[in-house]
Amino acid sequence: MEQGLVCQSCSMPIDKEELIGTNADGSKNTDYCVYCFKDGKFTDSISTLDEYIEYSLQFAEQAGMTKEEMKAHCQKVLPTLKRWKQN
Repeated sequence: MEQGLVCQSCSMPIDKEELIGTNADGSKNTDYCVYCFKDGKFTDSISTLDEYIEYSLQFAEQAGMTKEEMKAHCQKVLPTLKRWKQN
């Protein structure tokens, strides 16, 4: 297991083998977690960063943050990730 893997969609640490996303052929995709990327596609139909930030707020308590803290975290971190980087 590679050290320091972080999902390039949601920023969750990928620290267990079973958290690694999968490609269409069933192989592992270490760029994404299984909650965001499964069977070669994203598990949500969200297309914009702003939509994804709003979607992420429901996980604030689970992440040990208030919704305000979660929103600030997402606004800072998500634009640096592969899925959301502007080319």
